Amino acid sequence: MKINFQHKQAAHCENGVTSNLLNFYGLKINEPLAFGIGSGLFFSYMPFIKLNGLPVVSFRPWPGLIFKRVTKRLNFKIKFEKYSDKNKAMNDLDKYLQNGTPVGMLVGVFNLPYFPTEYRFHFNAHNIVAFGKENNSYFISDPVMENIETLSYDELLKVRYAQGTYPPTGRMYHVVQPPINYDLKAAVIKGIKQNCKDMLEIPIPLFGIKGIRYMAKRARKWDKRLGEKKASLYLGQIIRMLEEIGTGGAGFRFIYAAFLQEAAGILNIDELNSLSTEMTQAGDRWREFAFLSAKNLKKRGNEFTQYPLLADILIDIANREEKIFRRLKEIIK
Repeated sequence: MKINFQHKQAAHCENGVTSNLLNFYGLKINEPLAFGIGSGLFFSYMPFIKLNGLPVVSFRPWPGLIFKRVTKRLNFKIKFEKYSDKNKAMNDLDKYLQNGTPVGMLVGVFNLPYFPTEYRFHFNAHNIVAFGKENNSYFISDPVMENIETLSYDELLKVRYAQGTYPPTGRMYHVVQPPINYDLKAAVIKGIKQNCKDMLEIPIPLFGIKGIRYMAKRARKWDKRLGEKKASLYLGQIIRMLEEIGTGGAGFRFIYAAFLQEAAGILNIDELNSLSTEMTQAGDRWREFAFLSAKNLKKRGNEFTQYPLLADILIDIANREEKIFRRLKEIIK
């Protein structure tokens, strides 16, 4: 049994799952639109929460929020479930598939057998879609992979119940009813407004633009405060989140820039194209930060790649993104 589900590769798993599931139900939403309507651009630095013993740095909102926001703003009815009973989790999945319903799931990356070894780590918020089952194997659409993959019953069960930080505990979700009607312009506007709020208005200085500046302030003195070895681990954590986890910070800026181009046409606001260019430039600065940080870690740096200069780049990024989102806020208002 195999549902006629179209697999398309995407830069980021939740964007890809959202786009592919909505496309299945006849609503052609590409990855940039899914990301923008879902207000997917974010930043948080939480030194009091540890991932693999290092402070959490995130360039995305809480897992699942993009899908929830997009479907709500486009009038889809959806259902989220999690299970303490593993057998029920797998039995319910089989029932949905038998009824012709593709199912999104959160899984752990570390034990995905089709992932290259160098990309396996303990990250439990990866999104995939199951869209069929045959001979005790499941057909899997993993948006970060080029082709359709398969997982055995035991392999899928293992990744659905991965251990560690934020265990997925069998979480899965599916569309209950596609929209009778929807307003794409209104959804785009809501997505932009939410992103402006997330990046500019959260009062706690760990999130959005304030969070970037807070991390910059701490990073400026990491080598002196933590010692060179621990400082390198902290810096390496940022690079990994920037360049290896999903799409990462720079990549998300490029996707959001593409969304602003889409939004310019949908809303007939040409200035969004200029802000798209500025967002691409912010993404370039994040890439530059990652490159110089890597030189620092490999001891190939010079006076231009030390911690104070890296902190200066983060401040510049924060200034650029604040300017973009304040202008966006004014335009949408």
